[in-house]
Amino acid sequence: MSPAPLPLTAVCRAAALAATALTLGMAPAVRAQSNVKPPQAQAWIDVATYSGFGMPAGMANPMAALGSLFGGGGGAKNTFGNTQTGSTGRWVDVTLSTRLNPSLSEAEQAVPASFLSPALKLQAPKDLRTPAPETHDDQVIEPSYERPKGKLLLYWGCGAAVRAGQPKVLDMATASAADLGKFFQSRRATQRGTHSAVGRPVWPNPADARMVPGNASLVGPHAFSGSGVPESFRFQIPAAQDLMPALTIQQQAAGDGSVDLSWQALSTARAYFIAGMGAGAGAGKGGGGDMEMVIWTSSELPDTGFGLTDYQTNPAVDKWLGEKVLLSPGTTHCTVPAGVFPNGQGGMLRAIAYGSELNLAHPPRPKDPKAVWEPEWAAKIRVKSMTTVMLGMPDMSGAGGKPSDGTPPEPERKPEKKPSALDLLKGVLGR
Repeated sequence: MSPAPLPLTAVCRAAALAATALTLGMAPAVRAQSNVKPPQAQAWIDVATYSGFGMPAGMANPMAALGSLFGGGGGAKNTFGNTQTGSTGRWVDVTLSTRLNPSLSEAEQAVPASFLSPALKLQAPKDLRTPAPETHDDQVIEPSYERPKGKLLLYWGCGAAVRAGQPKVLDMATASAADLGKFFQSRRATQRGTHSAVGRPVWPNPADARMVPGNASLVGPHAFSGSGVPESFRFQIPAAQDLMPALTIQQQAAGDGSVDLSWQALSTARAYFIAGMGAGAGAGKGGGGDMEMVIWTSSELPDTGFGLTDYQTNPAVDKWLGEKVLLSPGTTHCTVPAGVFPNGQGGMLRAIAYGSELNLAHPPRPKDPKAVWEPEWAAKIRVKSMTTVMLGMPDMSGAGGKPSDGTPPEPERKPEKKPSALDLLKGVLGR
């Protein structure tokens, strides 16, 4: 028997229910080193490939409202921030700043012809009142949320059966700070990446809204130029930080209700992680006030996964691989246990392949750790490939799951009509 229909508002509130975990009882750690000075100029380059269901802006965080899940993907023009929206396609965001010109309004980035030609035109927002961030660049960034009501059920680990001692259950209406600390294990090492602020030109922008071509490559020489930008700001991006292929998840349901997830290994992936969430059997009961959210992750240790579906630092990824929180780069399948999601359906799964972050600086840091270091420039390049699928539904990313120019790939030609986003949403809600 299929689960009872749930109103869309119930699913949205259930999604909001899980959001509190990221910040309650957590304080970001800032690494302070008096002998390390900020660079004269800093560039951030975020690289992302998304496949599966196209997701609208604001859905990069899995705790955003599910009500706008099927809002659509990219368009003919590129916009800044697509490396976080989850919209199906290949995306690159760039931010540049220089302390020698805090009001820098425009700049250029010379890129390989294999990416785009001519050079990228960077432009600072003209009507944005948000000042430049003052936090340290290595600070872990934590979003903030309001405390909702309801219950959370946490499952973890790959395998056909739910493991002993699961699920963990938390009633948010009565949970204390101590309860939250016991329930939530939410690892996160996401630092500042590309961002839009006054005096910090970005790409893409209204003056240069070119889409990333399907065969584009970032490998090769790059250089930034502009008023106050050091002439030495030149570097190479190697193949390890190129745009990653699409991550395509295949599903195979078993008779016991478990679902095997499989994918083709990506050559530059450092690790993988999968997080699933959905409304529980108790969602919508009690007059709609008592929500129930089911959470499952591929981790071998309890972890809600709220902080892991984003860029992470290389040391953090390596540490979590050792703890078996993340799946190794050679892993190509994981089974969602039977009983986590009703009939092995209805959960939203988000999978990420972590690329290797690259941090460059000129001149390089002195070998003497006590020596003062003030680079002329620094660049941070972050890479990931992600996909979003609905448990029990086919991958909708097209043949091979290979997005090209930021628009969803053409669907396979079949005699039967392909379900619309509304049809899919109705199916998730049991209507």
